[in-house]
Amino acid sequence: MPGTDCPIIDWTEEGDCRSVRWRSAAGVPPPSRVQVVDDTLTADAAYRLACEGSALLWRGDFQNARQMLQAMARRCERSSHKSRTSIHDPAQAFHMQRMAQAQRARTLGMLLIPFDADHLIPLRRAPDVRQACAEAHGLAAEPYVSSLRELLGLIGAHEWRKKGVDIPALGARIHPHYGVFSPVRGEYVALVAAAPLPVLLSANSLVFDIGTGTGVLAAVLARRGVARVVATDQDARALDCARENVARLGLSGQVEVAQADLFPPGAAPLIVCNPPWVPARPGSPLDHAVYDPDSRMLRGFLDGLASHLEPGGEGWLILSDLAEHLALRSRGELLALIDKAGLQVLSRADVRPTHPRANDPDDPLHTARAAEVTSLWRLGVQ
Repeated sequence: MPGTDCPIIDWTEEGDCRSVRWRSAAGVPPPSRVQVVDDTLTADAAYRLACEGSALLWRGDFQNARQMLQAMARRCERSSHKSRTSIHDPAQAFHMQRMAQAQRARTLGMLLIPFDADHLIPLRRAPDVRQACAEAHGLAAEPYVSSLRELLGLIGAHEWRKKGVDIPALGARIHPHYGVFSPVRGEYVALVAAAPLPVLLSANSLVFDIGTGTGVLAAVLARRGVARVVATDQDARALDCARENVARLGLSGQVEVAQADLFPPGAAPLIVCNPPWVPARPGSPLDHAVYDPDSRMLRGFLDGLASHLEPGGEGWLILSDLAEHLALRSRGELLALIDKAGLQVLSRADVRPTHPRANDPDDPLHTARAAEVTSLWRLGVQ
């Protein structure tokens, strides 16, 4: 993200009007009101100002800023518990939770950190975050301001990128980039690793992986012996991430990563897609891996599948039924979409999630998460 593409943030400090670039890898717009603060500010005052819409540009010790953010987060949690009521309608509970999450993100995003050029933080006890910021923002030729909460997210993403996510089906790790959905929910990967490959692949060993993200499913299919996988995505971060993972695994000769909105040209005996599972509006550009407004990607995959499958080929749709338990999309609606696209269900393999929130009774969506099933739908042309 070149600095000239970033908006300007303005404030008054020591009687002077100041302005600098605003950076947000998550696409958050700059705050309209900025107040300069330091270590003398109390957590109660900081929380009140943030709730009122005043951003707080920190001039004190960096580690104290982290502690301030934690204190503000505790106040957000207490406020959330006070307002939380028992909601029996699952769709309403989902929307209320998203509203609470958005309010929390807005409030905590009001604590700001200054940066010099090259992503250096001019505060006492500030860590070296140059690599983490460069991975998300690119070069920084001039000073800027960003949210401390977002910075901590960049640092966490950088650590995930270095460490990687263990994928048993690969016997290796996948390294997610910032803004690319991490394959931490391994059950859907296991479904693709275990499903019987179509017989047609013996004559034409070609698979399309639609919306590849980190490239994990393309890599699994290549490791299963598929000679050529065309992995598509339209997000630049995902394309870079997939190419890096494919190269690290030594699979560049089998996997081609291509920019496309859904399908590449041509037809294949097997086409795989793991679209976002929840039909709801994304709250930020980073939410597109989870939320699919009006099931756009799901509909696009189903509607285009028949024309991109070789005769007798299969489409594998990997989809959680969480949306059904949240009353956001019914099973009947999904089956109607499949039928309308001229497709039929050949079989379905199911697995229950193992992530911690599925067993957390304090999660506002616990009932839906506890009932969730992830499925691999084997689809053919009618």
